[in-house]
Amino acid sequence: MRHVDFSPLYRSTVGFDRLFTMLDSLAQPEQAQTYPPYNIERTGENTYRITMAVAGFDETELSIEAHAHVLAVKGEKNEETAEGGEFLYRGIAKRAFERRFQLADHVEVSAASLKNGLLHIDLLRNIPEAMKPRKITIAAEPVEAPKAIEAQVIND
Repeated sequence: MRHVDFSPLYRSTVGFDRLFTMLDSLAQPEQAQTYPPYNIERTGENTYRITMAVAGFDETELSIEAHAHVLAVKGEKNEETAEGGEFLYRGIAKRAFERRFQLADHVEVSAASLKNGLLHIDLLRNIPEAMKPRKITIAAEPVEAPKAIEAQVIND
């Protein structure tokens, strides 16, 4: 895939630099991370869940930070030794990782839990009342009774 130059758009737009930076980073597959695997699911109208497979990590070896529209999940495995023996084969990954997610405006982390090797991060989109669409009622004019034409009766 070719690299797209967004510099002409930077000159003619205001406030979209974050969007162009995200698009630019998506176009670079050599920076794509594959570890740890994860799912992103929509669990409700304004709720989401990120589930990451972090087998072998415990709560003390993981950290989650949300700052300026970026959610960063880091894992650093403490050095462990084989008790009473040596490893003949080490297939369980113990490498450190850092996975970043871009968050939309008004999305915040509501909870995080670790169960059975899966890290669940619950997200909530909390839109302020001033930004929510509001219903505007249409007032109907009161219907008046039809006007009668008054006529004068002339008796000859």
